[in-house]
Amino acid sequence: MSELPEGWRLAKLGELAQYLNGAAFKPDDWGDVGVPIIRIQNLNDPSKPMNRTTRPVNERLRVCDGDVLVSWSATLDAFIWDRGEAWLNQHIFRVLPHESLVDKRFLFFLLKREIASLIETEHLHGSTMKHINRGPFLSHQVALPPLAEQRRIVARLDVLLGCTRRAREELAHVPRLVERQRQAVLAQAFSGELTQEWRTAQRLAEPEQVTLGSVTSDFSYGSAEKSQVSGLVPVLRMGNIQNGSLDWGNLVFTSGQAEIAKYLLAPGDVLFNRTNSPELVGKTALYRGERKAIYAGYLIRIRCKPTLRPEFLTYCLNSPTGRDHCWRVKTDGVSQSNINSKKLAAFSFYLPTIEEQLEIIRRIEAAIARIERAGAEAMRAAALVERLERATLARAFRGAL
Repeated sequence: MSELPEGWRLAKLGELAQYLNGAAFKPDDWGDVGVPIIRIQNLNDPSKPMNRTTRPVNERLRVCDGDVLVSWSATLDAFIWDRGEAWLNQHIFRVLPHESLVDKRFLFFLLKREIASLIETEHLHGSTMKHINRGPFLSHQVALPPLAEQRRIVARLDVLLGCTRRAREELAHVPRLVERQRQAVLAQAFSGELTQEWRTAQRLAEPEQVTLGSVTSDFSYGSAEKSQVSGLVPVLRMGNIQNGSLDWGNLVFTSGQAEIAKYLLAPGDVLFNRTNSPELVGKTALYRGERKAIYAGYLIRIRCKPTLRPEFLTYCLNSPTGRDHCWRVKTDGVSQSNINSKKLAAFSFYLPTIEEQLEIIRRIEAAIARIERAGAEAMRAAALVERLERATLARAFRGAL
């Protein structure tokens, strides 16, 4: 650490506060009544619903508005809680500052800075889920100014970071707006509105209402065999369907020749997720022949007759029209919903001519490309805001404000 400003001293994080780890709540403790439970997902996304519990909990784990919290596993960051009294879940510290040594808001900013530094220098543990070990965290040394200087720094940071905080809050809405716009385009496409004028100008026939079973040649369930971490051919699972496309990360494999022969995908196959949570069941993606692959048992492979373009079907099943059908026909279990091939085949939709299907596909893809470019720009802006905040905090904690 470089030479300290006059009046500053080195201190360990453990000297400045108590760090109380949350309770190990189990799913059996969760319910719809009682005191809310703060989980890491509730820190990351205020819109996430909170589980509740009636289980007795140590009062020291009751969080109130204004409390400083540190998430030390998976998501690594400091937060100030502002959503009412709640119990603290494990993997989160409730931070109780020693106020004779450190101002609470100064400690909050300090923790954000030091955790970001730990992330950047990779002084973390865990291969799949990063976490901070308590001992090294508490012994981590920081530069500490006198209390009066701490309060001056906090006042300055409140002004400087106020603008970036508002920008970050606005940018946080962008992913939801992107998805809303995507769904609006799909809704227009499958109501006939998107190409109505074009259809009239081309003097094409009006779309016919059909059932999916009448315009497809095959509905097949995927392999139920256990997959491996390595092998000859990847096995696509429900997690590989993301935002209407195939995600080729986090793959499992098979080398069984009989399985490969039976479930081998062909370009143009449409994959429908038949079992998942109520919100995700029915998500659909198109296999374009990116690489040789088969598909797992929670997926249904659909093959289209010549009158139906597979791209058109994929967009249709992911549209509000398709999602509404899935919501109506799904069978709900304890934690998952299911849609069988018979219910899928009964899906009723308007089928235009091949010429109009191709025009709809073209317009959808052009519109989505524009929407995604705007979303990517917003993500770059958010990254710039994050870097600006970190640079501001770095200046603050070397006495340069």
